Amino acid sequence: MTLAEIRDDFEFLDDWEDKYRYVIELGKALPEMPEAAKTDANKVRGCVSQVWLATTHEDDRLHFEGDSDAMIVRGLVAILLAIYQDRSPDEILKTDAREVFNELGLKDHLTPQRSNGFVSMVERIQSDAAAAKAG
Repeated sequence: MTLAEIRDDFEFLDDWEDKYRYVIELGKALPEMPEAAKTDANKVRGCVSQVWLATTHEDDRLHFEGDSDAMIVRGLVAILLAIYQDRSPDEILKTDAREVFNELGLKDHLTPQRSNGFVSMVERIQSDAAAAKAG
């Protein structure tokens, strides 16, 4: 799923219950993360739910795998992957997913804990991009 498709789908949906269901569907469609990748090193701190992000760097592109034990958070991971997947470290560092989060209206409709968790995931991705850029 691309970010453009997610934006289009969000515009099409009128009420927030439908948008929540859509985010959950995005989470259900997220590829399964191998259990072996659900390590303490891949765990995202600052999230109420269990969240894992694994990053690989190849050919100046970062590839992410993510998972959560909460379906709505899996959907947020799916949105993040739509924003950042297979981009260069420079592209990732120039892209603020929080703007997309606000644009979709998620900031106003998720609990502060979920919003803070989303920010923690963005910070983790950007930190991994900065580390990859530094070599």
